[in-house]
Amino acid sequence: MTAAPAPGSPTGGDPRPALTVTQSRYVPYSHAHYGGSLVDGAYVLGLFGDVATELCIRSDGDEGLFASYSDVQFRAPVRAGDVLEVTATVTRVGRRSREVAFEARVTCRADPGRGPSAAVVLAEPLIAVTASGTVVVP
Repeated sequence: MTAAPAPGSPTGGDPRPALTVTQSRYVPYSHAHYGGSLVDGAYVLGLFGDVATELCIRSDGDEGLFASYSDVQFRAPVRAGDVLEVTATVTRVGRRSREVAFEARVTCRADPGRGPSAAVVLAEPLIAVTASGTVVVP
């Protein structure tokens, strides 16, 4: 897990806009729900909730609460055996709300054609899901 505040910001030195948190997660085969070892989209939305929680802790010292998604785009399949990097970035800071941009990238993928436990690191991460959402903190 990493977190990186942006140097400077458009809000007069507030380090929260552009604060970014990234978590990596292996997608277990127990989460495959569909043919081809596909994982449902709700799995990634759960990961977005996890990374948003860390983001709130780092930015405001509180776990916060997820209020809403304003946009979710499923761009590529997520499969059991994938390794995902999930990133949350603060895009706007209100008095109690934070708008957040999310991205889930597949960085490694199972390669069952080479063997039951074979996997590859992708040369370029595959953007699987993007979203925008709002969290609130006390």
